[in-house]
Amino acid sequence: MSSPAEPRPRALFVLSSARTLPLSRPAGHPGIPTGFFLVELAAVMAAFEYDYDFILATPDGNPPQLDINGLALNFHAAGNLGSATARTTIQSAAKHSSPQTMRAKNPALLERRNAELALARRHLGRIPVSQPLPRTDREAASIRDDVVASFESLPQHHYHSIADLIRRHRDPGDDFSLDGLAFVHMPGGHAPMVDFHDNPWMGELLHTLRESAVPISLICHAPVALTSARYRVDDEGTVTTDEQHRFKGARVTTVPRHGERMMLEMQYPKVPGEATRLPYYVDVALDAAGYDVGLTLNPAAAKVVWDDEHTLLTGNGPQSVDAQTEHLVRITRRTRTP
Repeated sequence: MSSPAEPRPRALFVLSSARTLPLSRPAGHPGIPTGFFLVELAAVMAAFEYDYDFILATPDGNPPQLDINGLALNFHAAGNLGSATARTTIQSAAKHSSPQTMRAKNPALLERRNAELALARRHLGRIPVSQPLPRTDREAASIRDDVVASFESLPQHHYHSIADLIRRHRDPGDDFSLDGLAFVHMPGGHAPMVDFHDNPWMGELLHTLRESAVPISLICHAPVALTSARYRVDDEGTVTTDEQHRFKGARVTTVPRHGERMMLEMQYPKVPGEATRLPYYVDVALDAAGYDVGLTLNPAAAKVVWDDEHTLLTGNGPQSVDAQTEHLVRITRRTRTP
C-alpha cells in the first residue's frame, strides 16, 4: 500500500496593486502609471514553479498591474544590465532602428522576456498593463497591445489581501498558516513605494513571518516595505507603533538614490520638459527608519544582502534578480533539510 504523497511546499508572492506613482515635482502633477517589474517576479517563480504551490497577494487584494516599462529588453539582462542598457540605447538611437531590428539584435533578451510573459500568464491570470509614458522604451511600447490582449483572454485569479492572510493565519479553524511557508517574495518596480510604505498590515505580515522564521525576499523598491515594520495590528484591528521593533538595524540593500535620480532625469519616469521628483527615495526612507543600508556606487551593479538574524534577503534591482533567486534557492534547501 503506497504512502500518501507529502504536500507540496508553498510560497507566498506579495505584489503591489498600485496603479499610479505620485510625483512631488512638477507641482500638481497627477502621477504616472506604474506597476510591478515582471523580471523581478518571474525569475523566482521560474525557479520554484514545478515543485511549489504559489499563493498570490497584494496589500488590498486587488490584482497587480504589470509595468510596461519593465518589459524593455535591457531589463531582462540581469547581471549584465549595465552593458545591455548601453547597447540597446545605442541601437535604439541608430538611424534605421525599429522595434523589429531591436528584437533581432537581442535574441537572448527577447527569449527571456517571452518566457517570463508566458510564466506570468500561467500564474497571474488576467491583470492590467500600465499605459506607456512619453519616454517609455519604443520597443516595449510597441508590444503593449499584444501583451494586454494576451492577459485579457485569461481567467481572473484570486489575490488575497494582507489583512485576509493575517486573519486566516490567526483562525484556528482555518487550514492556512503563514508558519508553513517556504518563503515570501515581493518584486519591485516603483509601485511598492505607494502601498508597501507605511502600511500597518504590511508591518504585521513582516513580523509574523519573522516570528515563524520564514525567509523574506524583497527586491528593488520592495524593501520599502520595511518602513512598515514599526507597526503591529492586533486581533481587533488596533494598530500600535514601536520604533524599536525587531527588524530595526537589519542589513538591507535597495535601489540607490543616485540611480533613481538618473532615471528621473533621463528614463521613463521623466516628465518631458519638467524637473521630475518622487515624494521620497527608498534608500533614504530605509536609512531614516533605522536600517543598515548598503548601496552600490554603480546603480547597474548587482548587490544582494542576506541578513540571517532577520531571515531577510534583499536585492537592489533587476540586475540582481538571478543572484537573489540563486540565494533564495540555497536558503530554502537549507531550511527544508532535516
